[in-house]
Amino acid sequence: MKIEHLGIAVKELAISIPLFEQLLNTPCYKTEEVASEGVSTAFFQTGDSKIELLEATGETSPIAKFITKKGEGIHHVAFEVENIEAEMKRLQALGFELLNEKPKNGADNKLVCFLHPKSTNGVLVELCQEKKS
Repeated sequence: MKIEHLGIAVKELAISIPLFEQLLNTPCYKTEEVASEGVSTAFFQTGDSKIELLEATGETSPIAKFITKKGEGIHHVAFEVENIEAEMKRLQALGFELLNEKPKNGADNKLVCFLHPKSTNGVLVELCQEKKS
């Protein structure tokens, strides 16, 4: 496993994309809406890892709730896995709490599963696997 990306909650992609383009000295390579999660995303490649900016698309979005509670900032860390279903079973058997029972479609052509922060020292962890064609 490696860190696939860090997710950062932002209020407005229109403001944050140019800021991160300057900060990282690289262009945003992709924007995408994930309607099922109530989020619009923007991705930046930084070496072998990525930065994902997350903007809420509505007041009931988990990102909107996060920003209201904690403000803009790091939302989650995502780890790349070879076999998401096997990794979910392994972690669940060790006592980690999964937020979804089956992998779901995420941004950037990924299958994803989140682990509840109460079982990971307060950090929202995402497992992600590249979708196979």
